[in-house]
Amino acid sequence: MDSVLNIAAYKFVGLDDREVLRERLLAAAGQAGLKGTVLLAPEGINLFMAGPEQVLRGWLGELRADPRFADLEAKESWSPAQPFGRLLVKLKNEIIRMDHPMIRPEAGRAPAVDAQTLARWLDAGHDDEGRPLLLLDTRNGFEVDHGAFENALDWRLAKFTEFPQRLHEHRAELEGHTVVSYCTGGIRCEKAALLMREEGLPHVYQLDGGILKYFELVGSRHYRGRCFVFDQREALGPDLAP
Repeated sequence: MDSVLNIAAYKFVGLDDREVLRERLLAAAGQAGLKGTVLLAPEGINLFMAGPEQVLRGWLGELRADPRFADLEAKESWSPAQPFGRLLVKLKNEIIRMDHPMIRPEAGRAPAVDAQTLARWLDAGHDDEGRPLLLLDTRNGFEVDHGAFENALDWRLAKFTEFPQRLHEHRAELEGHTVVSYCTGGIRCEKAALLMREEGLPHVYQLDGGILKYFELVGSRHYRGRCFVFDQREALGPDLAP
């Protein structure tokens, strides 16, 4: 029986008290016996945590009591055992490193498309305005090898910091299309979509909640394989099972 709740969540929001916040989150999670990783950066928070359902929901509720995280959305899945070996709360320069300081998601999100709308667009082969559709996978190549959307562009990234250069090299093939960037949980594709907008591509969206939210709401439609996750489960199927 799957008795361990796993959550993944992030939010781009300015944080100027990261040291104090780190100590508070670390103490509360440690006392509750939770495991996983929380990243805190000036641009926001990114977390992957696991534990007994009531305990983890209680910790998440305490986090959301902070007005900055009141609308923090968590993607959920279940596992039969704890998938993390330890608890880490770390301070970082970026919650996902791009090395492109002009991209500041905390100042405003890129337009997003929800899972059901994307599935409908993929059924039709175009968006609601009839514009041809391209999906762009912003994950590392080894993650893509576990599974991906059908016919998605894969630039074989070794690390996300390569994305700006790859965009420069491949920009022409995106022209004239509606481009939907996607990733595991939404964080990389959000930065990618903002960069593409900054580069003058007008019809760019991020997949809201990433693959995990798509699995939750739509399932396997137009997706082949599994989704790599950075814990001991390794990869999840469209039913969100390890």
